[in-house]
Amino acid sequence: MNPDKLAKLQEAVRTGGPGTQRRKKKIVRRDPGADDQKVKTTLKKLGCAPVGAIDEVNMIKDDGSILHFTGPKVQAAVAANTFSVAGSPQCKRKILVPLGFP
Repeated sequence: MNPDKLAKLQEAVRTGGPGTQRRKKKIVRRDPGADDQKVKTTLKKLGCAPVGAIDEVNMIKDDGSILHFTGPKVQAAVAANTFSVAGSPQCKRKILVPLGFP
C-alpha cells in the first residue's frame, strides 16, 4: 500500500457512518432522585396521608438490633395496611427478643 495514502487514511478517523462499529448497548443514565419520585407517586396512589406528631419510631429486626428513627416523616394508608417511615435511622444495640408470650 502507498505510505502517503495510508497516512491520509489514518488522519481522517471516522466516528460514525457506514463501515464503523455499532454500539453494543445503550447506557441509560438515571437521575438519583427518580427513585424517590417513584416511591412518592406510588404512596399517593395508595392514598397515604401524613401522620403528624410522631417524635420517634423504633423497629426491631429479627437479629434483635433496633432501627431508631428520630423525627421521621410517617405516612399511612389504613385501607391498604401500609405505613411509610422516611428519615435517617440509627442502629442500636442488640436486645433479647422473647420467642413467644406465656
